[in-house]
Amino acid sequence: MYCTLADIQKQISKDTLIQLTDDNQTGETDTVIVDEAIIYSETLIDGYLRGRYILPLTLVPGVIKIIAVDLSVFRLYSRRFQTDTPDAINEKYKNSIKMLEQIQKGIIALGIELKANISESAIFRTNKDRSDRSFSKVRLNEY
Repeated sequence: MYCTLADIQKQISKDTLIQLTDDNQTGETDTVIVDEAIIYSETLIDGYLRGRYILPLTLVPGVIKIIAVDLSVFRLYSRRFQTDTPDAINEKYKNSIKMLEQIQKGIIALGIELKANISESAIFRTNKDRSDRSFSKVRLNEY
């Protein structure tokens, strides 16, 4: 996991978290809903990191944890259409997406092992040879 319930609780108050997750009016934080928001943020992050880093990340850099918390909090707010999402939350979401784009492009480095370059490590094999050609070089030169 890139972030936890405890990480989210450091960013928003207990009352706000209950308001955003308590669909059954129990007066408690619904951890299933929080977990779904965390899965959303992890999936989004992995989508940006795929192809550049080996996934899933075993060592979570601090910047990824911050991005995961911001994306998860935004997801929790977006569940409540009747509640206006604070501008600060919207801004953090936009900044998180920008940072992910920069990480994807290599502008920001996470300081962890990059995925091996496919062109350097791949071996291409084929069962075809010159005799399998439909058009020989002589035939092609006729045109």
